[in-house]
Amino acid sequence: MEPPAARWWETRWFALAAILASCVPLLAPDVPPLTDLPGHIGRFRVMLGTDADMLGRWYHFQWRLIGNLGADLLVAGLAPLTGLEPAVKLVTIATVALSAAGILWIAREIHGRVTPFALFALPLVYNYAFHFGFLNFALAAALALNGFALWLRLGRLGRTGLRAALFLPLACGIWVAHVMGWGMLGLMVFGAELGLRRRDGGGWIDAAMRAAIACLPLASPLLPLLLWRPDGGGGITERFFSLRKVSWLAIFLRDRWWPFDFCSVLLLWGLIYRSARNPRFGHSAALVGACLMLACAFVLIPYKLFGSAYADMRLAPFIVLFALLAIRVDKGIGARELRWLAVAGLAFFLARTAGTTISFWQYGREYDRQLAALDHVPRGARIVAFVGDNCVDPWALGRLDHLSGLAMARRAAFSNDQWELAGSALLTIDAPAMGAFAIDPSEVVLASPCRDKQDRMTIDQALRGFPRDAFDYVWLIAPPPFDARLLAGTTPVWRDGASGLYEIDRNRLSGGAPAH
Repeated sequence: MEPPAARWWETRWFALAAILASCVPLLAPDVPPLTDLPGHIGRFRVMLGTDADMLGRWYHFQWRLIGNLGADLLVAGLAPLTGLEPAVKLVTIATVALSAAGILWIAREIHGRVTPFALFALPLVYNYAFHFGFLNFALAAALALNGFALWLRLGRLGRTGLRAALFLPLACGIWVAHVMGWGMLGLMVFGAELGLRRRDGGGWIDAAMRAAIACLPLASPLLPLLLWRPDGGGGITERFFSLRKVSWLAIFLRDRWWPFDFCSVLLLWGLIYRSARNPRFGHSAALVGACLMLACAFVLIPYKLFGSAYADMRLAPFIVLFALLAIRVDKGIGARELRWLAVAGLAFFLARTAGTTISFWQYGREYDRQLAALDHVPRGARIVAFVGDNCVDPWALGRLDHLSGLAMARRAAFSNDQWELAGSALLTIDAPAMGAFAIDPSEVVLASPCRDKQDRMTIDQALRGFPRDAFDYVWLIAPPPFDARLLAGTTPVWRDGASGLYEIDRNRLSGGAPAH
């Protein structure tokens, strides 16, 4: 008996079109508008050594084997061929394409074909953690999704010996990309193996033991993990239980327009709820197991883990993703209803893609507007940047926090936006003259003090306190209102609205900033 013909959303041409469409939002902006990414680009410039004569005065880069190298390695290989910023853009696009491909591949391995619910899951590629610019994590998560699909395929084909041999190095590769990607892969695989064994009638203890044994090939990165101390051996966890965990499950699609984003989240949770309540929908035991393991980890892990902030938040979209992919449509769903589900899934995917494209285009224009200041900066200058922040974050985050990192990449200038994480950073900063204004978060300033952001200065405190003899320029990027008298002794060289670039007047340094 011949298998039924593939419907349009189940064909390979549609899968390819969906993967390509997922990349569209990243095509227009020169720099992908992801909050942390400009800072990473600055670090990559130091990594490449192309401006070592200037940047080497303040920054030093040393390769080490750590679980946070994914984009660094790819950019190091691509940048000599394409240039730095095109290489970063290519890596970001490839990350999105791999994520979309992994979603569709998992659906095909579990259900034998792509289900309409996989179309609803595709927009989760552009999740809140991705917008933050956690590029190494996003790349590792994309690799983990595809690795999980490969695990399922080899298991379905009965090639468990080959699978064990392949995943010894693959697990190490994903760990090198980002340790949390490797952790996700382990959770997904253990959950799937546990679910399958429970489905086949095994008891909980026996099923858990067999699942753990099956996962042994994934344990190969444990040795480098034990040798690697991300925060110098202490303080690697923070804030285990918080009500914010509930919010992560409600804002995992947060981007620019809260009604659009929040209604999208409600739609996905509504689909998951209805499928659970409707007996005509079945669920894959393997994917339910993977989803529940991710959910358990989400509840148990802290806000900060192994030096990675928002550790719990990063898992939230993947819980929803696996809950959607787990839904079966082969029990009592008619062909007409299935087509309408596929049309609705496609409409949701296209609407979210169009919204993200417009949002990224607008963010990209804001980047270009602010970066015009760099046309007035000489190479090798020392810049102290101050970016406006709010006590209560607006739904549409500005994504400008680390924009000054592009001064390092484009002008070989010093910028005060780089992170300094003992034990988990390849970049070290040697700028004692800048004091506390040498590193992040000195670049992020507030209009007035905030209880929840006590590590941030107000803009008046920053303008009054930074060491003027250590810098050449002050770069204000969408700043909050401030006392203009604190800019005495500087000359404006570029302005755009509230933003501006000010050159410090050397012959007036002896007076310093006026007191008031």
